[in-house]
Amino acid sequence: MARQRRVGQPLQTARKHVLLAGASRRCGWAAVALIVLVLHGSVAVADEGGTAFWASGQYASLAASPPSPGWSVNLSAYGYGGNVGASKSLPIGGAVALGASQRTASVSAQPGYAPDAALFGGQPFIGISFGLGGNRTEAKASILDTQISRSDTLYAGSDLYPIASLAWTRGNENWMAYLTGDIPTGAYQASRLANVGIGHGAIDAGGGYTYYDAKGGTEYSAVLGITYNWKNTHTDYKNGIDSHLDWAASRFLSPEWELGVAGYVYYQLTADSGSGASLGPFKAHEAAIGPEIGYQFAVAGQQWQANLRAYREFWAQNRFEGYALFATLNIPLGGAVAK
Repeated sequence: MARQRRVGQPLQTARKHVLLAGASRRCGWAAVALIVLVLHGSVAVADEGGTAFWASGQYASLAASPPSPGWSVNLSAYGYGGNVGASKSLPIGGAVALGASQRTASVSAQPGYAPDAALFGGQPFIGISFGLGGNRTEAKASILDTQISRSDTLYAGSDLYPIASLAWTRGNENWMAYLTGDIPTGAYQASRLANVGIGHGAIDAGGGYTYYDAKGGTEYSAVLGITYNWKNTHTDYKNGIDSHLDWAASRFLSPEWELGVAGYVYYQLTADSGSGASLGPFKAHEAAIGPEIGYQFAVAGQQWQANLRAYREFWAQNRFEGYALFATLNIPLGGAVAK
């Protein structure tokens, strides 16, 4: 999951490789073989385990605004609850209905630095995110009159997420380009339902735009990106190329308080592949929308920024669908003094 250096960066959500084990003897060896085949394909959800590298919704208001020169740290708390319906069935002696649910919570920190020098006329920034996550994932299979359930819970460290960005501003308009990725150092085992790391590397690039009229208080932002995933060698599963759009529109009610709406759209461009993707391409899409509130305040002469937003997901195909909550606090450690 990528990270941002300003408003709205969550920890890599805990990643799930949904694997069911066991079967009733009365279902026979054919049913057992079917379960193994289906569950090895990650419960029919696009992107292995139903979760992409990119955590949708991590960019929101003021996303493309250049950061102030100097050191900073962005603290994030993230919560998610979602489900995959039992919508995938295969007829062998009866119907095999699969379903899964996940509950995740995480905290992360992103230290970063913005040099006091322009690069190609813009403000550069480099940083890296890391943190701790908790994940509980449950899944079940139903064959004839027999239901098999399993759940896993894990609390562990995340992958590492480096990021570099370059931002420009002119009047009320701001532009930003970024490059980020996943270094798979977090807790991951292919046999677990619950994971915090995703088990493979990824790279993500994109750009954003922010319009901010300080006098009128109007603001809107959008960030568009593309993710390329390397193969998970533990499972021989390669996620397809993903696209994602994070957006927000808000109004500053005062110099400190901001109120608005935020959302995101995720759309998978190419199919999953590899021998582990035994259920086929499973391209996916999803969208979400929800309220956003922001607060800016000075501490020791520095401008801190807090942001809280909640999302309700919809239009989900081959992905978990539920609710997400982001809380972030950006703390400058040096640079321009707030007035």
